[in-house]
Amino acid sequence: MNTKSSMLPKALRYPVSAYDQKSAMIFLAPMMLVLMVIAVFPIVYSLWISLFDLKLTRPNRAPFVWFDNYALIFHDPMFWSSVGRTTSFTLMSVACIMFIAMLMALLLNEKFRGRRILSTVLLIPWAIPYVANGLMWKWIYDSGYGALNGLLLQLGFIDKYMVWLGDVDKTLLLITNAFVWKEVPLATILLLVTLKSVGADLYRAAKVDGANVWQRFIHITLPALKPGFMLVMIYETMMAIRHFDLFFILTEGGPADASHVVAWEVYVETFRKLAFGTGAAMAYIMAIATFMLAFFIIRTMGKKL
Repeated sequence: MNTKSSMLPKALRYPVSAYDQKSAMIFLAPMMLVLMVIAVFPIVYSLWISLFDLKLTRPNRAPFVWFDNYALIFHDPMFWSSVGRTTSFTLMSVACIMFIAMLMALLLNEKFRGRRILSTVLLIPWAIPYVANGLMWKWIYDSGYGALNGLLLQLGFIDKYMVWLGDVDKTLLLITNAFVWKEVPLATILLLVTLKSVGADLYRAAKVDGANVWQRFIHITLPALKPGFMLVMIYETMMAIRHFDLFFILTEGGPADASHVVAWEVYVETFRKLAFGTGAAMAYIMAIATFMLAFFIIRTMGKKL
């Protein structure tokens, strides 16, 4: 037997996996138990609830209806109209976030005076909680003392204060603007990290070959940004589909159902109508649709990486 190896501690003479596997499982068991209780159990229980016609207005009568709640939702015109509004909100939000974040990432990837200050200022919207962000934009859009009305009036674009959130045609755009403002910083960071992985040698070689700025952007920068774009698209799509805070704080689904999206419909069904069965079913439909969309994005964009 090798003398040097026999002098080593027992933990170093045997593979770590064979020596510590049981101990690791013992130490991880409490954490796994906590995750099962606070994460897995509510998910499974809500699925079970979605199979019952459960309403708190008659809690003692909750018949088991199998998938009738899901069939009822799919035959509800209000649900499909909310799906259309959610789709519009998601498309507008994700497109704006990706475009603005790309411009900000390209700017912050360059060296200029004040870049650190700009990077710090960019993080402010991300650091603001969602509820505070909603209250801030509610004040900005206010028809009586809002900052938006005051600014536009001083610049001469309007001649009187306007009720911004009372306009059916503008409401969804205004909520999209507030959501984009909150989400752009994180998307910028993700794209900036992706840009940092691009070697400077590629750009120098392209310059030597006579490529101009636009050609370098098309053939080097954009292909390098694809992993970041995929991550941003998946994350922001999921956030937009399930977003609730701004719709609750700014409009509560109004005016005239102009901002009645799926997330708001889940809230109304569950906590206003107290129909926990159909509310849970609608939440599961939204979750499954979100994961299917994320899977489609991964499969589609992942093949091109």
